[in-house]
Amino acid sequence: MESRVEKAAERKMCGYNCAQAVACTYCDLAGIDEETARNLTQGFAVGIGGSMEATCGAVIGAVNVLGLINKNPQKTMQGSRRIIQSFKEQNGTVICKELKGINDGIVKRECIDCVRDAAALLEAELPEM
Repeated sequence: MESRVEKAAERKMCGYNCAQAVACTYCDLAGIDEETARNLTQGFAVGIGGSMEATCGAVIGAVNVLGLINKNPQKTMQGSRRIIQSFKEQNGTVICKELKGINDGIVKRECIDCVRDAAALLEAELPEM
């Protein structure tokens, strides 16, 4: 499979939220159209609903599309844990406000890089297609 990481980053630069950028880049592999993927992930912007309190939207987008592709709860749970753990190892956290440095003033990762990371981690979990 050709890497789509930069396509996800391009979507982020064109106004998609982080979850949308990842999910829409891989939606064809999940058997859904881009509009559906975009609508399904619109509420996951800025740590869910703009709150910054929850998981990074890019990770949520990756996990959502992984489930749609796998269609197997056990396989999806295992892959999701690997995505979260790897993202945490790379960036120190999966929480939006921590990534953005809201509490300590230290930005750990810019959104576009979170999108790249989540897309790459998703690709590592996908079966060869």
